[in-house]
Amino acid sequence: MALKFRKRAILVKPETVYGTDAVPTGAANAMQLTNVVFNPSVGEEINRDLVVPEMGHQGVILTGSYATISGECEIAGSGVAGTAPAWGPLTRACGFQEVIEAGTDVQYVPISDGQESVSIYFSIDGIRHVLLGARGTKSFGFTPKQIPRWIYNFTGLLGTISDAALPTTVLAGFTKPVPVNKANTTFSLHGLSGVCEGVTIDIANQIEPRFLIGAERIEHVDRLITGSAVLEAVLLATKNWFQIADSHTTGSLALAHGTVAGNIVEISADAVQIGRPTYGETQKIVNNTLPLMLTTAGAKELLITVK
Repeated sequence: MALKFRKRAILVKPETVYGTDAVPTGAANAMQLTNVVFNPSVGEEINRDLVVPEMGHQGVILTGSYATISGECEIAGSGVAGTAPAWGPLTRACGFQEVIEAGTDVQYVPISDGQESVSIYFSIDGIRHVLLGARGTKSFGFTPKQIPRWIYNFTGLLGTISDAALPTTVLAGFTKPVPVNKANTTFSLHGLSGVCEGVTIDIANQIEPRFLIGAERIEHVDRLITGSAVLEAVLLATKNWFQIADSHTTGSLALAHGTVAGNIVEISADAVQIGRPTYGETQKIVNNTLPLMLTTAGAKELLITVK
């Protein structure tokens, strides 16, 4: 019988010990993703280049093998303020600390030490791939009239590959999202609550597979958070983005999405530097595209709050 591509499942669970299978289950650790791309074997190929008396391919040796998986998850709350969202383990494995204040909110703060790892099970109609010690990066965007999504990219050590029945997944923890629009979404940058055509942010974690004598790990070694905002152009007297960029001034960014408790997600940063502004247009209306650099100069490099 042919294997069906639509019959897939992804389970993710934080590891207690790095690289040790956390044994995720469909009942407790299933992920609801879209646009999933799975690469079961990535690495290097070594040519032996032997001196022989004939032409032809001599084959290769595969080494430093690992796997990657990417996918998108809808940006929404958990349904209950102060309860961690179902996508929390994915964000934790992207170098964020999860801080829960029961009954109030859950915050995600980027960290530079003690980054977590996850075990990932990817199943496709009877074949299960296990990724261990997985770490990753994420980006996200808010575009009017669209569902906002976290975009995740993970790298993991190769665990077992085996025939295994698809798990029965429980996805009740994933809340239905709301679209980006005037009613659901607010945005301000450097104190200006202007008309926004969209904003994107890339955490840009540097994830390095390390295959050495005595150790094989997936390491999170750096991050440079950047982004872009497209705003309707305003007179310089209202906001002079060119002067702000030239003077290297930093300012705050604040985005709130959702209006109902349990399904509100806020993005904030204290010290955002503006890059070189450019002009454009949509529907014959002038806009500015503003490169964003989320610096560490403020108390909050980036804060994701779910409430």
